[in-house]
Amino acid sequence: MPILVVGSVVLDTIRSPHGEAHGSLGGSAIYFAGTASYYTPVRIVAAVGEDFPEEGRRFLRDRAVDTTGLEVLPGRTFEYEAEYGSNLNDRKSIRTCLNVFEHFHPVLPESCREGGVVFLGNIHPSLQLEVLDQVRRPVHVAADTMNYWIHGAREGVDALLRRIDTIFLNDSEVTELTGETNLLRAARRAAELGPRNVIVKKGEHGAFLLRGKELFAVPAYPLETVKDPTGGGDAFAGGVLGYLAGEGSFSDDAYRVALLHGTAAASFVVEEFGPRGLYGLPAERLRERVDRLRSMMALPESQGVSGPFPL
Repeated sequence: MPILVVGSVVLDTIRSPHGEAHGSLGGSAIYFAGTASYYTPVRIVAAVGEDFPEEGRRFLRDRAVDTTGLEVLPGRTFEYEAEYGSNLNDRKSIRTCLNVFEHFHPVLPESCREGGVVFLGNIHPSLQLEVLDQVRRPVHVAADTMNYWIHGAREGVDALLRRIDTIFLNDSEVTELTGETNLLRAARRAAELGPRNVIVKKGEHGAFLLRGKELFAVPAYPLETVKDPTGGGDAFAGGVLGYLAGEGSFSDDAYRVALLHGTAAASFVVEEFGPRGLYGLPAERLRERVDRLRSMMALPESQGVSGPFPL
């Protein structure tokens, strides 16, 4: 089934110990669409300026992303500048210029309003709710957020959580949301706010899914070099929801496999600046990393059981 993604498209300037990129393609909608499109048709709703580069159009075209909902507005595209130190878990924001995104209110084309899977990227919760009000009978709704909205727009975040099926949060976000420093307790508290599925991203330490009374965890894919972690979380979400939508299933088993696909997809993104790790990436290489993750987690039958365990 198709996926609708609503989020930001950004031109990033990123510096890390492994180099730098200026005006690189980025934003939640780009990273998500780039990975989800390996599994199922993707429709993107976002705003860009008149300076949006041909690189971005070509990337979306190559990934067969439906850009009917990509608005080109007078002005400049959202710009962001950040720097990573030796600890790639810490990012210093240097400059944020919303430009055309400052007054963006998503209006969904008629072709994007019916059913399917919806991913609400990291934008103001009021905009995420505006999108939900325009979608008819969605099959599954997932969202991302950030500490800035949790702290400064909490009422909107709480309203959003009551209307979605899955929330993606990193470790600091789930702590900010719930006040719990233990991540498992924090995930339980987050689930009490509405979503049945809470996915906690832990960067180089992997991710886990809390789904009812079941817990499933995956390690990060082992990499020798990480150049730019900026889009890893959105690529992860794209792999997870792309797989689920492609399978047309949201069962326990489907979710467990989906986390492997999200982890593998994110690994290609963080190896390069921007979404370049996806440029020309064959689907076979993505499947190879999923298979390697699966083999890393496998145990002989006599050594344990597969699947989640009840808590």
